[in-house]
Amino acid sequence: MSEMKKVLVAEDSSVIINLTKNVLTFENFHITSVKNGKQVLAKLENEDFDLILMDINMPQMDGIECTKAIRSLPDSKKAKIPIIAITGNYKNYTMDDFKQAGLDDYIQKPLDYDVLVATVRKHVIK
Repeated sequence: MSEMKKVLVAEDSSVIINLTKNVLTFENFHITSVKNGKQVLAKLENEDFDLILMDINMPQMDGIECTKAIRSLPDSKKAKIPIIAITGNYKNYTMDDFKQAGLDDYIQKPLDYDVLVATVRKHVIK
């Protein structure tokens, strides 16, 4: 069995964090969660992750702003982490908007957990 992949979940909803943790832990991913973009950047200073699930609408620093900050990090490995947007406002954005911000993919809310698992696997298991 390969090593457990590490996923950082940036989401301000405790319900979504808990459901996402349960689903992805069951699928053998190691999950760390934070509540806003500033906490994402703080986590990245000390840890490596294989993927970030990024809520777009969060307090203090939203997902778009945080993604742009990650893409400009001096550590090229961290700057290239796959980032998947999680959003209930997907109609307000096009995939081009997400790509311009540096996001690799998106999943709309309410989350479909089969889509969640498939999308995470697509970006971390190569």
